Amino acid sequence: NKLVTWLIGGLNYQIEHHLFPYVSHLHYPAIAPIVQRTAEEFGLPYNVKPTTRQAIRSHVRRLYALGRGR
Repeated sequence: NKLVTWLIGGLNYQIEHHLFPYVSHLHYPAIAPIVQRTAEEFGLPYNVKPTTRQAIRSHVRRLYALGRGR
């Protein structure tokens, strides 16, 4: 969602942000498919949560797991 991406400054594109920190978040949607294909080419994970709800749920689960020492 372009509006959500703009409102949260591209935080929904964390991989792209960390690979290209000086590129405007407005370009992340165009960069994302290239990064995803490259990750697949090298056998690297590229995790995507298609909805905000799924992203938040995944984040909370990860924080819980980290807190439990996993």
